[in-house]
Amino acid sequence: MRLWYQSVTREGSFPKYRATLQRLIDAASGPEVSVDVHGILRQGGTGDQYRYLAFLETVEILENVHRAQEQGYDAFLIGNLFDPGLREAREIADIPIMSLGETVMQTAETMGEKFGFVSINKKFEPRLWDVLHRRRLSDKVAKISSMEVPSMAELEAAGDNGQATKALLDRFMTAANETVESGAEVVLAAGGVVMAIVSDQGMNKTSAGAPIVNGIAALIQRGKAAVELRRLMGGAYTSPVLTFSKPSPNEAVGFRSAYGQRVYPGVEGE
Repeated sequence: MRLWYQSVTREGSFPKYRATLQRLIDAASGPEVSVDVHGILRQGGTGDQYRYLAFLETVEILENVHRAQEQGYDAFLIGNLFDPGLREAREIADIPIMSLGETVMQTAETMGEKFGFVSINKKFEPRLWDVLHRRRLSDKVAKISSMEVPSMAELEAAGDNGQATKALLDRFMTAANETVESGAEVVLAAGGVVMAIVSDQGMNKTSAGAPIVNGIAALIQRGKAAVELRRLMGGAYTSPVLTFSKPSPNEAVGFRSAYGQRVYPGVEGE
């Protein structure tokens, strides 16, 4: 089984985070699963809390969905809490498409009734609320607490087992405990990088015992399960009806004349 893990951080720019992410993926994948991590190469990968920048990155993510299918991957995993390109990817793909935000929230629903989120900074919160509203989960949120981490560079510095890591973990736990005091039963890091650092350091529950979701492991496990379920269902998975339906062959030919030959490559023209 081969899984494409799409990180939304810039390739080569954050080596400590990449090493942390790889450790978590290796622990979750198992011996018969190959997971290849790909970052953003062409444009962006440093500021996805900003909607404009996230939009620019999404084009490359969708192009990579095509590449993953062409190279024989069994599933495509989007490692970002805001699910960039998730619905669009399901419209163009024949393989299962999973995403970090969808996965951690659905996983959290099996652990408790009320969630607490620890956001990296205030700028993340409007985009987080967008995801929650779309998934009709807003009423499950007890509290969002912010750590006020200003930049990805500070998170990268916390990727080692040093004072910077301890300081980040202390700030995270303080914010996590605040959400529990407000009624949260499960805590999620609102940011994949913090989620990875917290899980890598073995911080799996709050002082009161509320679970802190290891979203990276959950995403890998869900990707594996989706591939196996697709096999058991004879190749059926993403519905071809309505929401994720592809254009007809004739429509695809017309679209390619306007949008380029790479659009809907799985639809053979007539």
